[in-house]
Amino acid sequence: MVETRDANEEIWRSDEGISHWVSTAAQRERSRAEHRAVLTELLPVADGEEFCFLDLGAGTGAASRAVLDRYPGARGVLADYSPQMIGQGRRELAGYEGRYRYVEADLTRAGWPPELDGAGDRPSVVISSLAVHHLPDQRKEELFGEILHHLPPGGWFLDYDPVAPPDAVVEEAWLRAGDRRDPEAAAKRANRSPEEQRRYDNHVRHIASLDLQLGYLRSAGFEGVDVYWKQLDHAIFGGRRPLV
Repeated sequence: MVETRDANEEIWRSDEGISHWVSTAAQRERSRAEHRAVLTELLPVADGEEFCFLDLGAGTGAASRAVLDRYPGARGVLADYSPQMIGQGRRELAGYEGRYRYVEADLTRAGWPPELDGAGDRPSVVISSLAVHHLPDQRKEELFGEILHHLPPGGWFLDYDPVAPPDAVVEEAWLRAGDRRDPEAAAKRANRSPEEQRRYDNHVRHIASLDLQLGYLRSAGFEGVDVYWKQLDHAIFGGRRPLV
């Protein structure tokens, strides 16, 4: 039987868990750079505009770095619940001093820490990258409502995340394409160590379908809800808070 307990605490708030994650991050980020570039291009801001954005589940700040690089006038509020990830992020963001700040916040808990709204500067954009999929579906739905409430009219939310296949036929197609891109993928799946399998099971247990999450966004009150980019099991989706 697949273990279903949530191991996020020991993975993301342990020196060992973060060390393992950081040691394998470079290869992952190379494949994601183009995806994050699409995320930045979707932001509703002019090139020279000054604005504040909020990055939920920011981790070490990979998505925030993409935004800060693309928009010189951007300032970021980076929210994460792992002191270890925040510490690593501050090291990796050393060249952006003065343009960002971290806030320790746990997305699994309902409520909106006031620190997320900035020091007198309300974020006009909320992004999230590879974080929301860790939340149970009920909490995803709650969080989307909280995001809408704290965005100004016309503010956008965009999420870059893995999504679950709608059925077995689609899942088979995704695996087939993934295996052709990475000839070692099938062998890696078949030969996971118990620890690797535990990490994988924990990682995928709350991944939800696109249709479900688009429904949550619409129910929360977002407009312009769409899948703005998709490649197999990863997508960028979101919407805008209505102007009135």
